[in-house]
Amino acid sequence: MLAEDNNHLGLLLSDYLKSEKFSVTLCNDGEKAWKAFNTFLFDLCLLDVMMPKMDGFELAKNIRKKNKHIPIIFITAKSMKEDKLKGYDLGADDYITKPFDVEELLWKIHALIRRTVIEQNENGAATINIGKYTFDFNNQSLIIKGKLKRLTEKECEVLKYLATNKNRIIKREEILKSLWGKNDYFLGRSLDVFITKIRKYLSEDDSIKVENVFGVGFVFMVKE
Repeated sequence: MLAEDNNHLGLLLSDYLKSEKFSVTLCNDGEKAWKAFNTFLFDLCLLDVMMPKMDGFELAKNIRKKNKHIPIIFITAKSMKEDKLKGYDLGADDYITKPFDVEELLWKIHALIRRTVIEQNENGAATINIGKYTFDFNNQSLIIKGKLKRLTEKECEVLKYLATNKNRIIKREEILKSLWGKNDYFLGRSLDVFITKIRKYLSEDDSIKVENVFGVGFVFMVKE
C-alpha cells in the first residue's frame, strides 16, 4: 500500500514499483489508506507523513493497533531527528527522506519483506491455503479473489484448528478442550455459532464443507 498525497510522486512511485513486479494500491490521503488497509491484504505499507484527513503518523498508529507485524516505511520531506524518532516510536520499520533514490527505496522494501518472511518461517507458517482462500492467522484475515474478511480472535482459533485437522472426524470435546479448556453444554452451543459463521465465510468455494457427524463432531472437508 502506497499512501502519498502528491499525485505526481505517487504515480511515479506506483509505476516504478509495478515495473518491479509489485502490486500497488495508491491512496492520496490517510483516510483512503486506512479504508484500503481494512479492505485488502498488504505485505508492506509506504506512508507519507504529511497527508490530508489523516497524517502518516496517525495512520501508522491505527495500522499498528490492527497489525503488529506488517512492515511500515515512512516517506517524508521531514528530516528532523524528532520526527524520525516519533515514526520509529509508532512502529515504523524504516524511514526515507525526500528527495530519494528509488533504487534505495526498492532495496529497503526487499530487505524488510525478506526479514518478515524469515520471521514468519521461524514462528511457523503465517498463512494457510484453504481451497481458494488464503487464511492469515496472525493478521486475522481470510482472503479470496482480492476480497478480505477480518475475523475475530476466536474465529481464527476455530478455523485454524479445523484447517490443520482437515478431512478427518474431529470430536466436539476435542475442539472444546483444545480451545476453551473444558467441555460443557454452553461452550458447545458457542462452538456451533462459530461453525455456522465459518461455513458462511467459506461459502464462495464449493470444494470446502464443514459436515456435522451426528453425536460425534465435525469433518472439515477440503477437496485437494
